Amino acid sequence: MSENRHQIREQAFQVLFAMQSNPDADLTEVYQSLPHHDRKAIPEYLTALVNGVTDHQSELDEQISSLLADDWEINRLAKTDLVILRIALFEMQYVNDVPTVVAINEALELAKTFSNDQSRKFINGALGHFERQHEGK
Repeated sequence: MSENRHQIREQAFQVLFAMQSNPDADLTEVYQSLPHHDRKAIPEYLTALVNGVTDHQSELDEQISSLLADDWEINRLAKTDLVILRIALFEMQYVNDVPTVVAINEALELAKTFSNDQSRKFINGALGHFERQHEGK
């Protein structure tokens, strides 16, 4: 059975979080450490998300920084929240077949799984603010 995009986003979160925690980790080994990936091919959308977020990380981090209150810096964010925001902003801007509302909803689902309710509210507010800033662009 093939994985749906929600499951792939969860895996992308796990890979990106692992790479955030250990930048020297071998990406292939990180992929292989995911459950069941030792027996099947890595989904194309998973590599698209991981590579896309990695390739655009500086730009995504600048956007995240612009969404923070003046007295906050990106390095104060929980690593889980940072990875979730990067994935969502990447999908909102670079994946044509993912509507913004879906990207935001999926980010909130990731927050439910990997973070807490306070983080979920923060992520919702930040992504909503980003969406309003970029409407019609």
